[in-house]
Amino acid sequence: MTSKSAGSPVTWDSVPAMVLSAADRFGAAEAVVDGPLRLTFAQLVERVRVAAGAFAELGVEKGDRVAVWAPNSAEWIVAAFGLLTAGGVLVPVNTRYKADEAHDIVRRSGAKALLVQQGFLGLEFTGPPGVPVIDLKSDFLASGKPFAREVSGTDVCDIIFTSGTTGRPKGVLMSHAQNLRLFSEWCDLADLREGDRYLIVNPFFHMFGWKAGLIASLIRGATILPVPVFDADVVLDLVEREKVTMLPGPPTLYHSLLEAHGRRDLSSLRAAVTGSADIPVELIRRIREELPFRSIMTGYGLTEAGTVTASRPGDSFEDIATTVGTPCDGVEISLADDGEVLVGGYSVMLGYLDDPAATAGAIGPDGRLHTGDLGTLDDQGRLRIVGRKKDMFIVGGFNAYPAEIEGFLLEHPAVARAAVVGVPDDRLGQVGKAYVVRRAPVTEAELLAWSRKRMAGFKVPRAVEFREELPLTATGKVLKDQL
Repeated sequence: MTSKSAGSPVTWDSVPAMVLSAADRFGAAEAVVDGPLRLTFAQLVERVRVAAGAFAELGVEKGDRVAVWAPNSAEWIVAAFGLLTAGGVLVPVNTRYKADEAHDIVRRSGAKALLVQQGFLGLEFTGPPGVPVIDLKSDFLASGKPFAREVSGTDVCDIIFTSGTTGRPKGVLMSHAQNLRLFSEWCDLADLREGDRYLIVNPFFHMFGWKAGLIASLIRGATILPVPVFDADVVLDLVEREKVTMLPGPPTLYHSLLEAHGRRDLSSLRAAVTGSADIPVELIRRIREELPFRSIMTGYGLTEAGTVTASRPGDSFEDIATTVGTPCDGVEISLADDGEVLVGGYSVMLGYLDDPAATAGAIGPDGRLHTGDLGTLDDQGRLRIVGRKKDMFIVGGFNAYPAEIEGFLLEHPAVARAAVVGVPDDRLGQVGKAYVVRRAPVTEAELLAWSRKRMAGFKVPRAVEFREELPLTATGKVLKDQL
């Protein structure tokens, strides 16, 4: 079964069927470049089959789960696709987690084994009692006999744990068919093409790196260049040396490219994709005018529903920076009475692992997912995210949305990053406090005076604290609970 051209319907039953077909579809083209290692699609598929045999010999049966707690690498790719080809279910674990956090996820997922990269960042990785720990860099992946198990589209493909809207991380169940349909469309929206050289800084343990990264690359026939830790110089070296064409990432990545523009050869870059953080209109304008990118996509997604909306070719700088575009095919968005974004359609998760109460709390009787995000829709159907329900604070009876206030602050030329939280106030109940990373000198008094000219009084932060950097998740979101 094959899928020929951009925009054609998905014709594979499962992710393994799609991956194994890549040997016939792309053969001798380069599939993975990781340091000195270079694999063609035919070689990658052979390694995946052998790894599937290794998992089968380990005792992994259809539907069994295996966790991978490791940075981006060629071995991660072989392990993940090998596991799926053996009929297993992938449980990616955040590399920023400490041992107790990771062990909790491995234990609750019922993982039969845990794959790690010993020595990454100087660390030794352990597993909870009774779960075998295997080093990805050992000979395990090459120890099997070529193997593949029949997998269907309705089978669970992966369980990605997310903190979602509340509490400790919950495991999101997604099927093979959901992943294939959604990320086939993502390839079209993001302008990913056969032969593209795709540098992946987004972590593989996250939906963006795993699905919009690895699965998309194998659907379309793009070369994967994994980056284990974001380092601007390493990225720039790879862009120059490997002629990278596709480079998604957070705004910080594009700031690095703009700073290097003129000193480094970035001429190969064609497609940019950003999301997960507010983007100043000026940054989008500079990306388009000062860098060689010919397409820029932004979008909105969440683990529980994949990519929900995306910008479209021809959208203005303003549209790309201030909205997250319009819904993907087969996905519906609507707003609840309080402004919460609701998502319906085929891409809504199957549910949370072993948590029917949380599933019922997230997916209404009408099948729509309650995202916890607050949004508005313009007359073109473009969605704008204005905040999180739980982030919202009330100033003297008025609802204040941190994301909206942060958007205003980011328009100040001296502000590189901003995060706003509600803090207690005797008179008004709560008021805003801004944490700001500067890119040029500015004082608290200047920034507050500037804000008062641009925002309603209740939105203006009462205090500004300047930081060298903000605490971030691996995907560029600010950890507000730490502020």
